[in-house]
Amino acid sequence: MKSQSIIVFLGPSLDLETARRILPSADFRPPASRGDLEKAVAENPDIICLIDGVFFEQCSVGHREILSALNKGIFVVGASSMGALRASETESFGMVGIGKVFELYKNKIVESDDEVAVTCDPFTNEAITEALVNIRATLEKAVSASILTVDESANLFQIAAEMYYPDRIYDFLIEKAREDDSFDDDHLNIFEKWIAEGNAADIKKEDAIAVLKFISAEIQEESN
Repeated sequence: MKSQSIIVFLGPSLDLETARRILPSADFRPPASRGDLEKAVAENPDIICLIDGVFFEQCSVGHREILSALNKGIFVVGASSMGALRASETESFGMVGIGKVFELYKNKIVESDDEVAVTCDPFTNEAITEALVNIRATLEKAVSASILTVDESANLFQIAAEMYYPDRIYDFLIEKAREDDSFDDDHLNIFEKWIAEGNAADIKKEDAIAVLKFISAEIQEESN
């Protein structure tokens, strides 16, 4: 059986080294902008995986590009960021969505593009701000760990949601919360230390890993 041709659009959601370990046969490309999927479709791959894409600084991946790929019989799967958003919008046409972020969009818990947007280092493509979906998951985790109360979590999320996406970092979020008399300083100190100890959630990264493992499993099943 012929090997599967796979194109993956990946950026800040997962480092390239980890991605290549999971799916070494894939052709990894930078975050997709308008027209990139159309170019990929012209190469007639077996699988297109959309993880990361541009949002505000350039035109985003168009729905017609995805529909064109599906109409050609290409397996199109999305997760984590732009991929999760577009999969939730085109699932009924055949695009497959994987992961927690996809489920948040699919179930209308999250609706705004802004929830997955981040600012990236222009040289390394690494995220230098936090996606709101990750902050949402982190605050839920903090409540489960009794680091924050439900009300504190909700109030912190509201502050984060009102911030412009390039400003979303935990230090700045906590700094703004300290200006609000409704927060307990001791709880904020504990939360700050908890974050510094590496407890923040990264569901975008988890989903990127999950979709690459999903494709790897699909390939192995096809070859058996």
